[in-house]
Amino acid sequence: MQYPPGDDRDAGLEPWNILSREEVADCRVFKVMRHRCRIENGSREDDFYVIDAPDWVVVIAVTSGGKLVMVRQYRFGCEDYFLEFPAGVIDPGEDPVTAGLRELREETGFVAEKARLIGSVHPNPALQNNTCHYVLAEGAISGANTEWDEHEQIETSLLPVEEIMKQTRDGRINHALAINAMHFFYPLWKQDQEPDLG
Repeated sequence: MQYPPGDDRDAGLEPWNILSREEVADCRVFKVMRHRCRIENGSREDDFYVIDAPDWVVVIAVTSGGKLVMVRQYRFGCEDYFLEFPAGVIDPGEDPVTAGLRELREETGFVAEKARLIGSVHPNPALQNNTCHYVLAEGAISGANTEWDEHEQIETSLLPVEEIMKQTRDGRINHALAINAMHFFYPLWKQDQEPDLG
C-alpha cells in the first residue's frame, strides 16, 4: 500500500484498503462502483459507492477585447439553466489543453491562438474519482462551426471579465466549476492588467 505525501497515519488517521471493486450501474457518462473497503487496522469494513467518471475540462476563453466566452445551457440535475464556461469530457488519451480547445470549438464555434493549463481540482472526492482541468485560451475568435452533442442546446455570449467576477461574487453564477474557473483565472487576469512600472 502506498501512502500519500505526509502519511496521515502520523496524525492518527488510518488508511483504507480496497478489497474489491464491482460495477453496479453503467449510466453512459459515468459508472457507479461498489468498493468493499477495510481500514488498515481491521476495525472497520464496509461498502462505499463511487462515481467512476472520466476527467473533465473547463475552458476559460478570452477575446482580444477582454471578454469571456460564456455558455448558458440546461442542466438536468438542478432542472434549470446555468451560465458557465464551455466544458466537457476529456476523451481517453486526450491532453487537457487539446480537449479544452476542442470543447470550445464544438460548443461555441470559437477558436484560440494559444492555450495552457492553469489548474486542476477533484470536483467531489467524497463520491467521484475524476479530475477537472482548467484551460486558459487566449485570443479567442469566432469562426468555426459548432458540433453540439445530441442533447445540447447552447446559447453563447461574450461578457466582460469584471461582470463575470461580479456575478460570481453576488451568487448569480453558482455553478461550482465556473466559480473554480474564476478562482484560477482572475488573479492571472488582474496581474496582466497592472501597468508595467519598470
